Amino acid sequence: MRKTLPGRKIVAVGALVALLAATTTTPALAATKPHDEVDKALKTLVRDGVPGAQATVTSASGRTWSEREGVGNIEKGTPFPNGSKFRAGSVTKTFVAVVVLQLVADGKVRLDTPIDRYLPGLVRGNGNDGTKITVRQLLQHTSGLHDFSRDMDLDEWRHRGAEPEELMAIALAQGPLFDPGKGWSYSNTNYIVAGMLIEKLTGRSVSDEIDTRIVQPLRLRGTYLPARGDERLPNPHARGYTPGDKGLVDFTELDPSAAWTSGGLVSTGEDLNHFFAALTGGRLLLRPQLAEMQRTRPVDLGVPGAAYGLGIVSVPLTCGGTFWGHRGSVPGFTTLSGAIPHGKQVNVVLNQDPLPGKASKDLFTAVDTGFCAR
Repeated sequence: MRKTLPGRKIVAVGALVALLAATTTTPALAATKPHDEVDKALKTLVRDGVPGAQATVTSASGRTWSEREGVGNIEKGTPFPNGSKFRAGSVTKTFVAVVVLQLVADGKVRLDTPIDRYLPGLVRGNGNDGTKITVRQLLQHTSGLHDFSRDMDLDEWRHRGAEPEELMAIALAQGPLFDPGKGWSYSNTNYIVAGMLIEKLTGRSVSDEIDTRIVQPLRLRGTYLPARGDERLPNPHARGYTPGDKGLVDFTELDPSAAWTSGGLVSTGEDLNHFFAALTGGRLLLRPQLAEMQRTRPVDLGVPGAAYGLGIVSVPLTCGGTFWGHRGSVPGFTTLSGAIPHGKQVNVVLNQDPLPGKASKDLFTAVDTGFCAR
C-alpha cells in the first residue's frame, strides 16, 4: 500500500538524534515530576524510531503544559512548534459521531434504524445490504463493511483525492466480513457512510456541521475538516513522515478527501484536549446520547481492557480509572487523545505513521503517563 514515488524526496533518519529542550505552554510552571515523567516517555518514543513526539496535558482546572522530544523537521533538525497543527486521523470519527448523536437528539435519525432508510440504495451489492445495517452498527464498527482504505494505493490517491462515492465503490467491491451485528472490525467505510448521512439529513457539508456544532461553541482555534484539494497544513506544524524503501518519506502534503470523515480532520493537542473534556463532561451531548456513545463492547486494540463505544474508546489507566478518547493514524501523523470526565486531558502526537516496532505500545504508555503522573 505504501510505495515510494519516483522522485519522491527521501529523508535520512540520522537527524533523529537531534534532541530538543522541553518547553511548556504555561511558562509559570517550573519543571516538575509530571513533566519529567512525560518527557521520559517521549524520549522512549524517539528511541523507538519516530522522528518526534509532543505531549499536551491539561489539568482539570484548565491549565495546559507540553513537552516535546525529537524533531519536527528532520532536514532542519527543528522541534515541533508550540501549538502545532497536525492531521488527527481517526479522531475525526469522534467528531462525526458527536454530530450524528446530536442529530439523534434532534429527532432526525434513530440509532437502531437501518441506514437504507436514510440513504436508499447506497450500501448494496456483493452481499452488502444497507437494509440490515443500522446507524449504531456503523458508528460502533459492527456493520461488517469492508474497509476501503485496505485497497487504496497511497501513491495513486495522495494528490488525487476522492469523492465519498468513490470510496464507497472501493469498499462495496468486496463482500461483508460478517453479518451486521455479529462481529467487530474497524472499518473506515463506516464513517464515510456516517458523513454522507450527516449531509443528507442537514443539507450542509460535514465540515460546516462540525464547525457550527463543535468548533465554534468550544472556540477551537486550530480544528477543521479540510476540503478536497486542501493539501497543506497551516502553520505552525511539524513535517509528517511515513516509511519508504530507503528511509522516511516526507508525507506532509496530501489530499485529505481520501480519508474525509473517517480521518481527514486537522487539529492541535490543546484543541483535542478541550474537545474531549467538553464531550466527556456533557457539554456537547445530552445525557441520553452521551450514554449511548459510552455503551461499549470489548475490542482488541493492543491495550488490555479497551472497549469501543460509538466513535469513542474507553481505556483503563494503570493508576486506576479510565480515560475516554480515540487514536488517530494518517500517513505522516499518529495521535492519541482523551480525557477523564471532569478531570485531566492528554494528547500525544507523533510525526510518523505507520509506527515502528513497539512505538504503538509506547504511545499508550506515554498517554497513560500523562494522566497518571503526579
